[in-house]
Amino acid sequence: MKARYLDLDQAGPAEVVVVIDVLRAFTVAPWLYHRGAARVLTVADRDHAMRLRDTQVPGAVLAGEEGGIPVEGFDLGNSPSEIRRTDLTGKTVVHRTSAGTQGLLRTAGSGQVFAASFVTAGATAAALRRVGAAEVDFVITGASLGRDGDEDLAAAELIAARAQGEDPDPAPYLARVAPSDAGRLFASDGPDWAPPDDLAMACQIDRFDHTLAGHLVVELDAVELRTVYADSSLR
Repeated sequence: MKARYLDLDQAGPAEVVVVIDVLRAFTVAPWLYHRGAARVLTVADRDHAMRLRDTQVPGAVLAGEEGGIPVEGFDLGNSPSEIRRTDLTGKTVVHRTSAGTQGLLRTAGSGQVFAASFVTAGATAAALRRVGAAEVDFVITGASLGRDGDEDLAAAELIAARAQGEDPDPAPYLARVAPSDAGRLFASDGPDWAPPDDLAMACQIDRFDHTLAGHLVVELDAVELRTVYADSSLR
């Protein structure tokens, strides 16, 4: 398997794509399901999320951020530690972020799209082995908005190595998260919206035994994330 590493501006449809967002969209997304969400829809902007809640998906919970800051009018931010404390049983969540969900929308129409981070690294690598693609595009969404994105590149490199049958020590990859441009925001003296607990949760390697696959929902102009377990068929 050949791995290509692309920044957000280079992202587009391909045979197989893995969109990476460690801090924090795709650390948050599996937690949404873990806390009971029935459905997770990802969208590009605030207004679209609100229209879905007000018209096509009544009662939806809105979660996300703009520039890291929780969006005014949304129910939740983009914080895994906040989601961990929230009961979402039976809810549809509409998720909008500045990087991760943008990568999903830009790669919609690909043969197969996964949304991944360290917490789903092993399951994502297993899914890639089942797909058996000759080439995989890894979208390093953190390499946008003037940031280096090294936390996402580290996760992508670990997933690629595992997908190729290697078994590297995850510690050196995880060690790159805190000193990355994004990671430094989650220090003890960082902004209120960037609690250190979020950084710790983003570094819980293989916290979940499933990955997330993106499926375009044309009538909603959204990408739905669905859980894919090790013994699940891919489509």
